[in-house]
Amino acid sequence: MIDRAQASGEGEAEQRALLGRRLKDTREYLGLSQQQVAERTGIVRSAVSDIERGMRRVEVMELQKLARLYRLSVSYFLDEDEAADAGEHAFAGLPRTKQPLSEGDRIEVAKFIQYLQAKREAEQQDGQAPRQRPGRAR
Repeated sequence: MIDRAQASGEGEAEQRALLGRRLKDTREYLGLSQQQVAERTGIVRSAVSDIERGMRRVEVMELQKLARLYRLSVSYFLDEDEAADAGEHAFAGLPRTKQPLSEGDRIEVAKFIQYLQAKREAEQQDGQAPRQRPGRAR
């Protein structure tokens, strides 16, 4: 029988691993090295590596710095759904833009996201290897 502390520890390890994968996938998608992330966030490179491997807990302030650098909401990285899509969380950053988007602009952005998703699915069906986006199950 597994005790609660052990089950809790295993669940926490899984959450760290999922968070680490999302952070790594996003960093790689953006073409950033761990060293570049370290320089831009002030988080030492070895800590970035440990976080991405799920070997280290992420401090709240560190996650905020990473989310800001990656231009995604913190909620994307904390979403428990393994198939969470970064595009669904992209709108969270829009209100911080210099001038808010109009309703029509938001509709156009949503249509473009749908277009990109459909294009990716079509490429997968045709056997082509589309560029991996963060937040998609492999």
